[in-house]
Amino acid sequence: MISARLNALSPSETLAMSQKSAELKAQGVDVINLSVGEPDFFTPEHIKQAAKDAVDNNFSFYSPVPGYMDLRKAISEKLQRENNLTYAPEQIVVSNGAKQSVCNVVMCVVDKDDEVIIPTPAWVSYVEMVKLAEGKSVLVPAGIEQDFKITAAQLEEAITPKTKAIILCSPSNPTGSVYTKEELEALAAVLAKYPRIVIIADEIYEHINYIGKHESIAQFPEIADRVAVINGVSKAYAMTGWRIGFVAAPLWLAKACNKLQGQYTSGPSSIAQKASVAAFAGPQDCVEEMRKAFERRRNLVVELAKEIPGFEVNVPQGAFYLFPKVSSFFGKSDGERTINDAVDLAMYLLEVGHVATVGGKAFGAPEYLRFSYATSDENIVEAMRRIKDTLARLK
Repeated sequence: MISARLNALSPSETLAMSQKSAELKAQGVDVINLSVGEPDFFTPEHIKQAAKDAVDNNFSFYSPVPGYMDLRKAISEKLQRENNLTYAPEQIVVSNGAKQSVCNVVMCVVDKDDEVIIPTPAWVSYVEMVKLAEGKSVLVPAGIEQDFKITAAQLEEAITPKTKAIILCSPSNPTGSVYTKEELEALAAVLAKYPRIVIIADEIYEHINYIGKHESIAQFPEIADRVAVINGVSKAYAMTGWRIGFVAAPLWLAKACNKLQGQYTSGPSSIAQKASVAAFAGPQDCVEEMRKAFERRRNLVVELAKEIPGFEVNVPQGAFYLFPKVSSFFGKSDGERTINDAVDLAMYLLEVGHVATVGGKAFGAPEYLRFSYATSDENIVEAMRRIKDTLARLK
């Protein structure tokens, strides 16, 4: 009875591991969850107050499909102020999280059998979104030896007459890699030769960046009229549950997203939108405080991971993920269980070490594990101790 479209989809590995972690916790097991990609901070007070005011002021009716004008203006001003990008409010569509924003663009531009280039490792949902649009994902791998970033030559080689789009995430989930301006410029130079290709720039981790200024691929004029910038409030402002993301795009694409969204969700939560105005237009010191905490945690988790025999670790430059190579454990056993791949290893760490991680297969990188270090310093220290002790059982 279920449609072929749905049967083709894979369940989210990140959500599955989080669920298994929750089930063990419910049984009384002390699990440290490093599988979830969300800040552990609370939403800043001035943003919460804006939401309370919105309730008191009766913002309880349908909003315009692309979002309230004051929010789209605040986003437009943010893009100009922080990124030197010019997008009119009419070029911005606010959605139920950046996940919907990415999916909107994919559904608007990808036809059956169109190819979408996805540098891997990549977030689990990109490939599934392309499947929904009946397109084909072209995975371009970049391993730890190149800091998980594809080169211009790799991009050029992946392009065919069927290429319709590329999805580029920087800072990256799951690797934390950040493309420099020079690296983006090289990719833009390749894409400039192919005017039919739409560039979907997922920049949701923009502010969790340890190398200074964020660089957007939308800054290059030769491709700017084909770039869809995706962002939102979830990571920078600790607002994952508020479900507000946006796309800023050329007018033709923004209109298409508006048309699509009008038929299947309409505008996002009115209260969450009003809170998001305060996020974008209000004081930004909270963003920097959280960024500093994540940088401290990054330094801590890298230092501890490097002490674990068998791990190959790089230094991520953004987001809040570590993506060590763990293939040295494949084929090893503790006498009862044999580790065949990273999925086995993640399950072993959960059930024996009581630490939840995510196997890299779902991200297109089966030799790796993803750790989220969006948790306390104490949890990081204890989790890495458990991981080190548990892996020492494997011979």
